[in-house]
Amino acid sequence: MMTGILPGDDLVAAGLRDLAGGLESCEALLVSIGAPRLSRLGFAVVNPLPDAEHRLYECLAAADRASAHSRYNALIRRLVSFERAAECARP
Repeated sequence: MMTGILPGDDLVAAGLRDLAGGLESCEALLVSIGAPRLSRLGFAVVNPLPDAEHRLYECLAAADRASAHSRYNALIRRLVSFERAAECARP
């Protein structure tokens, strides 16, 4: 369903790819947070990472602690937007 037109599909695609490759990235952690809903939507979420919420925040804080909170919230909003759009796009 990755069409390039859903909001946040770049993040979800990267996260799915990183999880499948065994990599921990901010995108992989974001997808891990959304794993239950994404799985229900038909996405193959391979080996979601545990404690993803905390680990995503730490990933963002490592780059810039001052903006980590706002960037975390923005990523969660993009994930939710993707999930909602994907639900609407389901056949």
